[in-house]
Amino acid sequence: MGYVFPPEAPVTAAVVGTDDCVALRRVYCVGRNYAAHAREMGFDPDREPPFFFLKPNNTVVPVAYHETLKLAYPAQTSNYHYEAELVAVIGKGGSDIAQEKALEHVWGYAVGLDMTRRDLQIQMREMGRPWEIGKAFDQSAPMGPIHPAASVGDIDHAKLWLSVNGEIKQSSSIDYLIWSVAETIAYLSRFFRLEPGDLIFTGTPEGVGAVLPGDIIKVGVERLGELTVEIV
Repeated sequence: MGYVFPPEAPVTAAVVGTDDCVALRRVYCVGRNYAAHAREMGFDPDREPPFFFLKPNNTVVPVAYHETLKLAYPAQTSNYHYEAELVAVIGKGGSDIAQEKALEHVWGYAVGLDMTRRDLQIQMREMGRPWEIGKAFDQSAPMGPIHPAASVGDIDHAKLWLSVNGEIKQSSSIDYLIWSVAETIAYLSRFFRLEPGDLIFTGTPEGVGAVLPGDIIKVGVERLGELTVEIV
């Protein structure tokens, strides 16, 4: 059996300090998972069940440490937003995962950006339609190298930050997640079988905002380092 069109190469992300990489499968994103961010978006942050949207795995753009990713300002938007996030990388598959076992399914963590065409997202939201054109466009998920969970330790209290042109815009901590990483995995696995190579963008804190060509974004998570993006 042959292919009518040659298949694309696997989408991968580097493992820090090695020549290894992880083949990426699905990209799950948790919506409004920090209370203050929910409020700034006009929503009640009560602890309702989490909700998710997906990005194609080829929206992930690897960003090496000490390098600057040139990220093109996308088409059809005039309100292009950053969202700093902790990314959890699944290494062991499973369905209906118990919360107390959930972190056993995490292979590693990375720093991520959920770039958003906010005007299109809001337009779709107000029309009751899916968010894909606001969230799932090309190069909408820059991500740093993956750190094995065993080398990271307890991530639940790590600091998370983002600056634009040297000015801090987001500054929070992973322990402010409404739904923790373990709770998110347990809940998500009730609806999808998680598999190795799945990513979970765990949500962004308050302080999201727009960027323009020429802006420099730096985003970091304690113990995972910092990545740099220039909007062009």
